[in-house]
Amino acid sequence: MAEFRLPKNSVIRKGGQTFRAPEGAAKVKTFKVYRYDPDSGENPRYDTYELDLAQTGPMVLDALNKIKAEVDSTLTYRRSCREGICGSCSMNINGKNGLACTQAIEDYKGDIRITPLPHMDVIKDLVPDFTHFYSQYNSIKPWLQTVTPTPSGKERLQSPEDRAKLDGLYECIMCACCSTSCPSYWWNSDRFLGPAILLAAYRWLVDSRDEMTGERLDQLEDPYRLYRCHTIMNCANVCPKGLSPAKAIAETRKMLLERAV
Repeated sequence: MAEFRLPKNSVIRKGGQTFRAPEGAAKVKTFKVYRYDPDSGENPRYDTYELDLAQTGPMVLDALNKIKAEVDSTLTYRRSCREGICGSCSMNINGKNGLACTQAIEDYKGDIRITPLPHMDVIKDLVPDFTHFYSQYNSIKPWLQTVTPTPSGKERLQSPEDRAKLDGLYECIMCACCSTSCPSYWWNSDRFLGPAILLAAYRWLVDSRDEMTGERLDQLEDPYRLYRCHTIMNCANVCPKGLSPAKAIAETRKMLLERAV
């Protein structure tokens, strides 16, 4: 894994609050959570929360929910499905990106440090700004594009073999764990689309029903948009769905090479 990088606007200040576990707690676990409130004018800090695991659910998200509900209501983070489906609770836990709802507390030895996804602007606490990420996603036109008329009264069909080509691609939940673990994306996010977006782009390139393959390849054929991937494989290592954006990027390059021959 590459070195851990804090969010863009981070200058951690000393101090921070400590919230002790209740007296008589049977099983204490310490969580060090990144805190940043832009309205306060203060630098980011880590606050420390001691929780009794005997009174807390098994996942990291359960710990955050307990902190929010019973200890410190000012803590801000995203969450929704708590089933590893929506991608809302993506964050960095002990130096590795993942979904808080699928990471078991018992899998971490010692204190647990929680920060926002690396190298993104932070709106507040554990909430990164996805504006640029979603803008890049929109740029690849992630929807079916066709020029022929839709079959009358029918949907556009594809064979089971063609449908199988989408496996390992359509499952992406756009949590950005992969892109924000990629050093190339840290350095070139203004021009490099990053693992998540390129995997999504390949999903449409191999869809047998899409009729804009040439135009999609033209849009990707750029020294930065596609070719800044150095196959470090951080993206595959952190993907909570077990996908391989690096493989999708390699296959896209192969398509461009075959077209040029």
